[in-house]
Amino acid sequence: MAAYDLKRELKALYAPRNTGWELVDVPEQRFIAVDGRGDPNTSEAYARAVEALYAVAYTLKFAAKRDGADFVVAPLEGLWWSDSPEDFVTRDKGSWQWTMMICQPAHVSAEAIEDAKTAALAKRGLPAVERVRHRALHEGRCAQVLHVGSYDDEGPILAELHERYMPDNGFRFNGHHHEIYLSDPRKTEAARLRTVLRQPVADA
Repeated sequence: MAAYDLKRELKALYAPRNTGWELVDVPEQRFIAVDGRGDPNTSEAYARAVEALYAVAYTLKFAAKRDGADFVVAPLEGLWWSDSPEDFVTRDKGSWQWTMMICQPAHVSAEAIEDAKTAALAKRGLPAVERVRHRALHEGRCAQVLHVGSYDDEGPILAELHERYMPDNGFRFNGHHHEIYLSDPRKTEAARLRTVLRQPVADA
């Protein structure tokens, strides 16, 4: 049996092709998550959070594989917010707050996550593992687009969302700005990075 792969099972959400804003309906999902704030390019807390998430995610994967329920570790995701949505258009990263996450298959329980944290902490000795928590998220109706290029080039497409797409369609914000990182920035040149940008919306 093939390992469960989120990008295969939820193609519209994790392998979209539209480069203009479109609506999607996002079901409830479960994640492992770490909260923090500050510029992701310079914040040590951010780097430690991502490291801890992957340590727990792969511990969960290997445990599931031993039980005959293997899965592909899902892409890194982030919820981002600030006092003003314009901080994302202007890229004022020092004011950003975030929750970094990795989605988990439905069969991964909260108990399994706690067991994986204990195992990862014992093996890797990463203090940030203690901050990993279980999180359920149901975003529902969202505007979504595939952005190809540098993270710092997201400003214009977010401005389009805020200034045109949402007002023209009678929408308001209904949750945090959401990004899904389909490319590994360590191995992919900035111009080829593929990132899903998502914004929960509701009728204004």
